[in-house]
Amino acid sequence: MKSFHQLLKEQKIVVIPGAFNAASALLAKNAGFSALYLSGSGIATGCFGVPDLGITTLDDVVTETKRITNIETLNVTSLLVDADTGFGNETETVRRLESAGAAGIHLEDQVFPKRCGHRSGKEVISPDEMALKIQNATRARTNPDFFIIARVDSRNVLGFDDALERAKKYQSAGADAIFAEALESKDEYKRFVDSLRIPVLANMTEFGKTPYISVYEFELIGVRFVIFPLTAFRRMMKAVEEVYQTLKKEGTQKSILNNLQTRDELYRLLNYYEMEKGLSLNKD
Repeated sequence: MKSFHQLLKEQKIVVIPGAFNAASALLAKNAGFSALYLSGSGIATGCFGVPDLGITTLDDVVTETKRITNIETLNVTSLLVDADTGFGNETETVRRLESAGAAGIHLEDQVFPKRCGHRSGKEVISPDEMALKIQNATRARTNPDFFIIARVDSRNVLGFDDALERAKKYQSAGADAIFAEALESKDEYKRFVDSLRIPVLANMTEFGKTPYISVYEFELIGVRFVIFPLTAFRRMMKAVEEVYQTLKKEGTQKSILNNLQTRDELYRLLNYYEMEKGLSLNKD
């Protein structure tokens, strides 16, 4: 697994799709991505069927992290994990997620219980309190390459200028990068990039406050990371909904067979055939 520091040296911009479970992580890796993102919303929604309102725990996030990092064929893929507000103890959060195999995390400056970053009604802690969290987090890591990103959530609460000043403070506190959440234009991202010495991460979530900006456009203005947290998950949910509606209406799956992953495609994804050979050899 490469560190995010190494990926930044190799790539002008690191594109990180969201993986909501181990199988989707395999699909993303096979598509050629060098890094994956495990979002708190994906865990809450996909694993527990609850909204992203601080309901899940550090234990839940560690468990889902291990389910991805324990897959041998994924060991070349760097995993960035959403650590929310730090679960009340950023030191323990860093230690456990680093031990679980994550390549990095991001911590946000929202008040707990947090809200989705693109929803109204967010509250943020003081910049000084967040800076202390970043300092505690950086001291807690055992590997200096473990990447710690500070997420700034105040753009839609206290305004752009406040968000930028917070980013500068978190940079001084030792953050490896800044997650500029819910900025409202390409120009705002450019101003972040021009004002900071450390990399800027953009969140290209759907149906939020940020307009749709392409990876190419982000690269031109100097953004170094772009995440697509729930794009695949949203498409999957819509597809699954359509399958259930078809089964209920038609009583058969015949009309949607061409839209299904085949048994052979699934087996190849899971390395089933090679594992099956190994089991046969062991029996002999």
